[in-house]
Amino acid sequence: MPDTIEVRPVNADDEVAVRALLQPHVEQKKLLRRTIDELETLLPNGFVAVCGSELAGFATLEVYSEKLAEIRALVVAEGQQGNGVGQKLVRACVERARQRGIMEVMAISSAERFFHSCGFDFTLPDEKKAFFIQTASRQ
Repeated sequence: MPDTIEVRPVNADDEVAVRALLQPHVEQKKLLRRTIDELETLLPNGFVAVCGSELAGFATLEVYSEKLAEIRALVVAEGQQGNGVGQKLVRACVERARQRGIMEVMAISSAERFFHSCGFDFTLPDEKKAFFIQTASRQ
């Protein structure tokens, strides 16, 4: 029987392990370097997934306003992918947004199918759409 996955808020003792989990994804340019640089400010709304004594994943909710927050730095350890870890982390972030009364949560990702499975869609309420323009090159 596989170990169960526990999702909980990040605590101070998790920072080193979270950095180690994120670093390879930054090196592969799946995450922006700024994610590592901003980690201290992202941790208060962060969640870790733990399987036994191992860190199985991390995600954080960056709050922009009462209206909008973003799921950032969603990473699942290679050996835990496909086990529902990412979905549990997304649910924790969305629940945190609900508790804080935030109206919308967005995710910027290339994992379209995954975020659709978590209830995300391209269109905002009332058929509004989010548009972006890149003003700087990716680091």
